[in-house]
Amino acid sequence: MAKNNGFSHSFPAIRGIQAGRAFYIAMCPMKIIPKIFVFDEEEVPPDLRAQRTLNRGRIPEIASYLVNNPDDYILSALTASIDAAVEFDPGGDVGQASNMGTLNIPMDARMLINDGQHRRAAIEEAVKENPAMGHDNIPVLFFVDTGLKRSQQMFADLNKYAIRPSTSLSTLYDHRDSLAELARYLSESVKVFKHLTEKERSTISNRSTKLFTLSSIKNANRELLRKPVKAPISEEDKKLAQNYWDAIAEHIAEWQMALDRKVPTAELRMNFIHAHGIALHALGVAGAELLAKHPKDWKEKLKKIRQIDWSRTNTTLWEGRAMVHGRISKARSNILLTANVIKKTLGLRLTPEEMVLEKSIASNAGWG
Repeated sequence: MAKNNGFSHSFPAIRGIQAGRAFYIAMCPMKIIPKIFVFDEEEVPPDLRAQRTLNRGRIPEIASYLVNNPDDYILSALTASIDAAVEFDPGGDVGQASNMGTLNIPMDARMLINDGQHRRAAIEEAVKENPAMGHDNIPVLFFVDTGLKRSQQMFADLNKYAIRPSTSLSTLYDHRDSLAELARYLSESVKVFKHLTEKERSTISNRSTKLFTLSSIKNANRELLRKPVKAPISEEDKKLAQNYWDAIAEHIAEWQMALDRKVPTAELRMNFIHAHGIALHALGVAGAELLAKHPKDWKEKLKKIRQIDWSRTNTTLWEGRAMVHGRISKARSNILLTANVIKKTLGLRLTPEEMVLEKSIASNAGWG
């Protein structure tokens, strides 16, 4: 247990009980977070170091989010263990007031973050860039853990059931990402997308009546418009994308059949390449080149995609491209190889990278 030297950090806090142990939720100014939670691997016990190694690549992204949205950011609470005796001064003796008061933590107490190390590091960077943010608060959930004996188990317990939201759900809820906004727009404005898009999950079950995922629409449009991350999407971009996908839908008969409920979407996924995200992605890749080379007559050129045999049984064409050993592959190389089929059908030249990929399977794919 850390020895109290008479000085302490004091925070307004609420006291609660979990599993018979007291815990505290304190409001901490962000400017002191880097000071009370010093990250130094040399000070962290060896048996805890592996689980506390920072992924430095994540920090600039989180810090940038904070700095770029000073009036509209959200940070969830940090969770920390305190190796010291703490004092809690309640605001009253009975009722709710007895659990609301001031938490006093010795300044020489050792504290480890069980959940939120990357947020802590990002806060430090953000406050350096925008000192005014240091006056904002972040909630910290404190557990008293003498000797930090429970920290390892706490880390495991906190992360055991953590599940990242699907990319489709993130796309649905992300109002800062212009490509996510475009995906939502197209999922309502393109007829075939409006009725056949799965907006919550990034995979489609066999029993689903949907054919596309919101995340696959987003990925396809990133390729179609050739937009870098966080680049704005203009109204012209939106209309162009809408027109492109409406035109594509006119030339893939099975999509229309699914829209009219004439064929189960599960049957399409079983039998056709175009019923999978890889095809949508590849259509975006090929579409970008089509729009660039034929800005005036791309709709007329696009009619040629009717010539493509999308059947999964057409293994001479699709094995090694969209499929690997009969299974659909989402690898970047397979997306490009699938796009090659579309580009050649449309009379578009392949890039040097695409030509190298093409040569690797030319004898099997039948393109020579």
